[in-house]
Amino acid sequence: MTHSWQHGHCSRGMFRLVLVMLGVFLFGSTVGPPLRGRLKKNSSVHASCSCVCECSSELELELASPLGTINGSFTDCGKHDPELNEEMEKSIVVLLSEELTLQKAVVNETLRHSSALIMNARKASAHYQREAEKCNAGIETCEDARERAERELMVERRITAMWENRAREYGWKDT
Repeated sequence: MTHSWQHGHCSRGMFRLVLVMLGVFLFGSTVGPPLRGRLKKNSSVHASCSCVCECSSELELELASPLGTINGSFTDCGKHDPELNEEMEKSIVVLLSEELTLQKAVVNETLRHSSALIMNARKASAHYQREAEKCNAGIETCEDARERAERELMVERRITAMWENRAREYGWKDT
């Protein structure tokens, strides 16, 4: 029995959707917390800003426009955050290898789940096949018994007819 990627739970479209969702989640979890932290710090008092940067009133304007972040005013922000530094220092090769590792884990889990479903289907199929064979054997036994009973009934009818004919020959009347 061959497995097709075009049918069932393992369609290519579903696989691509899972990969896109995984990419969005990774992007959101990487970029979201530092950006959310900056927005919270910017909305509170400027003295409580934990990063060493020059936070100005034009920071709000820069966050409002996506092109404003390119001008380099955030170059000092995040340098003292070890998690952010670790993520920013990763090369594209490391990031891609991490993504491939995650994709491989998802594929392996999907294959493991599919294999378990296939094994369950095979067990159920074998069980129903055995039950069908029992049923067919029972039907054959019943059919043989019916045919035998039919033959015996025909013999009994012939014998009964013969005895009725003899009885009529000797004067028996059907009343």
